[in-house]
Amino acid sequence: MRRSTQSEVLPQLEALVAGGKLPRHVAIIMDGNGRWATRRGLPRIAGHHAGRRGVREAVEGCKDLGIEVLSLYTFSTENWSRPLAEVTGLMSFLRQVLHEELESLRRNNVRVEAIGRLDDLPSEVRDELKRTSDELSGNTGLRLLLAISYSGRAEMVDCFRRILRESREGGLRPEEVDEELIESHLYTAGYPNPDLLIRTSGEMRLSNFLLWQMAYAEIYVTDTLWPDFRKRDLFLAVSEYQKRDRRFGRVE
Repeated sequence: MRRSTQSEVLPQLEALVAGGKLPRHVAIIMDGNGRWATRRGLPRIAGHHAGRRGVREAVEGCKDLGIEVLSLYTFSTENWSRPLAEVTGLMSFLRQVLHEELESLRRNNVRVEAIGRLDDLPSEVRDELKRTSDELSGNTGLRLLLAISYSGRAEMVDCFRRILRESREGGLRPEEVDEELIESHLYTAGYPNPDLLIRTSGEMRLSNFLLWQMAYAEIYVTDTLWPDFRKRDLFLAVSEYQKRDRRFGRVE
């Protein structure tokens, strides 16, 4: 599928910006790479390569809208159980993309950060990720948050371990544990919680992604497979978000 042209998406973009009520933080579960490849008789890794275009358009679209944070579910802890060839190919591809997209990210004033059990990544991927993050740390625009070797349950386990460790060392009392304390020990400490979750490929589940943070996120599901995701798909999701009445559990 061809890339969205500026003339096609500019009216959408202008209408969204004029409408206000834009999400601060958009999170995306990038699903459907394998199915995209299978339908074309290609190896699964080809779908991941094709999905690179979706990432680029999502990043550029969020930058154009002035969104603060874009979180991408890049690689889950469960993904380590996939066939070795696929995992190896994904790690190599991730390193390649980080290297090759650096200058584009720099031009677009994007920062790159990562959350997850990053120590589980191959050392060469960790090094490339750190280099990219360091190179772009002075940028002031969109914060691109990559969830790599990530799961929501693992994040909560690590959070509670840190709190217990502090309790033993500093005498933290049970009544001092509240939502604010927990959030300060999550991987996403310092980030706003997602306002909008987009899931591609039509699946209706969270897949262990940002479980705490998604408590009041608006969810938008599209049948579009991730390699076919373009700016217009992002803008449709944001347009739907703008129509919703967010009450956060309150009655108004």
